[in-house]
Amino acid sequence: MFSLSLILLCVPLVSCMSRMHKHHVRAVDTTPFSGQYDSVNTGHYSLLNNLWGENDAISGSQTSQITSMKGSTIAWKTNWTWTGGTQVKSFANIQLNTGINQQLSAISSMPSTWHWSQSNTGTVVADVAYDLFTSDTAGGSDVNEIMIWLANVNSGPISAHYNAMGQAVPLVENISIEGYTWNLYSGSNGYNQVYSFLLTSGTVKSFKGDIYSFLSYLIENEGMSSSQYLITAQAGTEATSGTAKFTTSAYSLTIN
Repeated sequence: MFSLSLILLCVPLVSCMSRMHKHHVRAVDTTPFSGQYDSVNTGHYSLLNNLWGENDAISGSQTSQITSMKGSTIAWKTNWTWTGGTQVKSFANIQLNTGINQQLSAISSMPSTWHWSQSNTGTVVADVAYDLFTSDTAGGSDVNEIMIWLANVNSGPISAHYNAMGQAVPLVENISIEGYTWNLYSGSNGYNQVYSFLLTSGTVKSFKGDIYSFLSYLIENEGMSSSQYLITAQAGTEATSGTAKFTTSAYSLTIN
């Protein structure tokens, strides 16, 4: 009787543990999508295809899809090809949907990890970057755009000044942030102010650091108000021309 009682007691416990495990399993939609503003939501994130500048192209397309999700880490990929035009055609990106619409003064850190790779066919013009937006109010209109470029593939940032060869002139050079050296560029895109941090050399395909350090630099050195609200936090690849396969094997971002 004693042994039987133990067995009977264990049965509901095992059943309960099984249900608890299933509760934490997250279904992931891995369906590829190609529409101009198609997107899919998974956990704290959205994957956005975002072909916002496709009308500048003579021809082209882009297909994106989530490949996996484990805890707060997501993996995704996008294949794109564009011909014609000199403007950005698309920005396939992962958008964080939790923790935004806070004032910068209320944020203590934004730890992020990003492991990615890109294979190019022919001549490609593109970049790989974090893309943040701030506003005067929660959910308001864009006031500042902050880009952190991990790769510059024959492209260039927005700047208020260009040299005789048409190259952007940095506002500040050789800034040390999160273990790398950056040049800061600043200019207007016609709608809002754009701050772009570009590596002084090379690319970073495995990044681990605090994204808030870049916002702190702008607050402390460039007069950005800490009362601004962070309204958008994205990371992806801006495609202008050529053909490429972009793969993110692991990405995470948290706002604390």
